[in-house]
Amino acid sequence: MGVEVILPKVDMDMTTGRITKWFVDEGATVRAGDPLFEIETDKAAMEIEAPATGTLAHVTGAPDIDIAVGAPVAWIMAEGETPGDAPLREMPPVADEEVAEAPKPARPASDEAGVRREPQTGEKPRATPLARRVARKMGLDLSAIPGSGPRGRIVRADVERWTGRPKEADRPEGGDVELVPHSQMRLTIARRLTASVRTVPHFYLTTECRIDALQALQAELNASAPVTGHGDEQSPEWDISFNDIIIKALGVALNAVPEANITWTEEAMAHHANVDIGFAVAVDGGQVTPVVRRAQTKSLSAISGEMRKLASRARSGQLDPSEYCGGTTSVFNLGMYDVSRFSAIINPPQSTSLAVGRGERRPVFDDDGVSVVGRTMMTVTLAADHRAIDGALAARLLGAFKGLIEEPLLIVV
Repeated sequence: MGVEVILPKVDMDMTTGRITKWFVDEGATVRAGDPLFEIETDKAAMEIEAPATGTLAHVTGAPDIDIAVGAPVAWIMAEGETPGDAPLREMPPVADEEVAEAPKPARPASDEAGVRREPQTGEKPRATPLARRVARKMGLDLSAIPGSGPRGRIVRADVERWTGRPKEADRPEGGDVELVPHSQMRLTIARRLTASVRTVPHFYLTTECRIDALQALQAELNASAPVTGHGDEQSPEWDISFNDIIIKALGVALNAVPEANITWTEEAMAHHANVDIGFAVAVDGGQVTPVVRRAQTKSLSAISGEMRKLASRARSGQLDPSEYCGGTTSVFNLGMYDVSRFSAIINPPQSTSLAVGRGERRPVFDDDGVSVVGRTMMTVTLAADHRAIDGALAARLLGAFKGLIEEPLLIVV
């Protein structure tokens, strides 16, 4: 019997996914372990391997539509088997309770791919029950709406796109409007952060840190890095960035204030033994937050090397879910964009986030409270989940972080 290919769950929060492309055409031979199709999650585009060797058949996973996790998207038939040998089962409902079409045998070769089948006179358009209800409520004629589901079936998203398309009278004068469908990453960012703002009671604490000593230490550490390689291939063994030091300082601070290294659940408070810190990486179409595990135990050079690898994998869409899931806090640094201060939304299920602004040279009072001196100051804002962390605890954490930034030798000892 053939092997069923399903849409896998590659993220703990994933309920649906989108196939962006198939690497193998229907009817072609595929070997176990070969790249079969690519799915897009909120964090990365991931290649899914073929689970068996055989002929690809019954491809029902159309690109660029939401498919429920666990839904069948194809079959791989062994030698001597025909597509008709595969038992068909209904696809599970997608997250919005829309009923997806059960897999059907592949269309005959004479069918034109990508052409919507027009219903014959008196024939009802092919549509999911939810799409019919939404269209009925909005007074829309389903026969006018192109379907993006399997075999041209109309799904709820098609109805919503049809109602949301700008009418000619709504288009700005002197220019056209291009509607670009949301990527899975953009949709997930919108869903998660909207849910965070609605359900997590945020509060914010802001402080300023002197970073002159930190900048001097960073320069000294990089100047002392051993050189490896030969000739044109020589490079320093490490190149510590400002973000590396921020991650290390926050890891040490959370280790010193373990009561803040927690996450809220409806059943209990989860206290974490290790400090796992996410850091924001800008990618095409959004951002990803890879996680540095056990940050409190790692050296600056180890953190630096790990962050570079994670950032590179994030930008190329190759992160594994284990590299971006979990964590108790995240760092968002916009200082390189000349941003002085800002606040960040907490990334669930984490309990805090740290927003880091740029360093600014300005006059401040010296430690004696009398003399005015020039210092480089950096503004940081801590967001905290009030369900898990109260004001005094957040202040202790922020104070511990500030102390490490202003006395950076404490980070490396």
